[in-house]
Amino acid sequence: RVIDKNLTISTGVRIYDGDIYFSEVSKIWKIDNIENWLNSNPAIEEFPQKILVTDNLPSDTWHGWKWLKHDLQGRLYFNVGAPCNICLSDNPQYASILRLEGNEWAHVAKGVRNSVGFDFHPISNKLFFTDNGRDWLGDDTPSCELNRIDFDGQFFGFPFKHASNVIDPEFGDMNTGYDFVDPIYELGAHVAPTGISFYNGNMFPKKMQNNLFIALHGSWNRTKKVGYKLIRIEIDGQGNAINSTDFISGWLYNGNVFGRPSAPFIKKDGSLLLSDDKANVIYRITYK
Repeated sequence: RVIDKNLTISTGVRIYDGDIYFSEVSKIWKIDNIENWLNSNPAIEEFPQKILVTDNLPSDTWHGWKWLKHDLQGRLYFNVGAPCNICLSDNPQYASILRLEGNEWAHVAKGVRNSVGFDFHPISNKLFFTDNGRDWLGDDTPSCELNRIDFDGQFFGFPFKHASNVIDPEFGDMNTGYDFVDPIYELGAHVAPTGISFYNGNMFPKKMQNNLFIALHGSWNRTKKVGYKLIRIEIDGQGNAINSTDFISGWLYNGNVFGRPSAPFIKKDGSLLLSDDKANVIYRITYK
């Protein structure tokens, strides 16, 4: 359904309390009671009333994709990626995960190069997020990351340090004053993690309860392609990643790419939806 033919959507879409939120690079909008509007407006030419949530965001398209998520209090979280492969910026919004509080934004995490996926743990409610590692340091370094936020304002290394132990050759010798937080799991170099989702349904086997599903969108600048699959990571009671297994693969075969998984989503019936932005489809995965 057409919302507004003049919008440039930047991937982020989220429904909360009956309202739909969606993002452009520099703006976030919402439409109240979206299902009521859809049911009462069958004509595709009619546009709903969209409400501006915020327009106080950078307009850089490099890493401009947004991921939207609400916490239990209804506060909206979103990312602002770095406007570069590797750089420093005077704008504190860059390379961050932010939270809207009224009309103001606050830092949830800093030093985050480009997170395009985060979710709250179903039990601890701590925020877990992936981060895409920098380019042009070789095929196998640095690794993309899975991180856990234990308190607001933690610093996760960019642009000074990457993964667990890769010091940046350009910015690594600077005295930052930050305590760097290492990832809880390294996902591999250039795998490009995008959407993530904790499994809290009842359809899949019990051992998958509270596991984290991560879509690896796939490499674009590596000699031998990697990624292009959906993985499942087991998280223990302390919030540590203890094991990773391939959940769906096969989109990469003999160097040829047949699909690029983008984001998993858990339905209320316990099945899993997975978008593929190369094949332009949404898969539904069930278990019996």
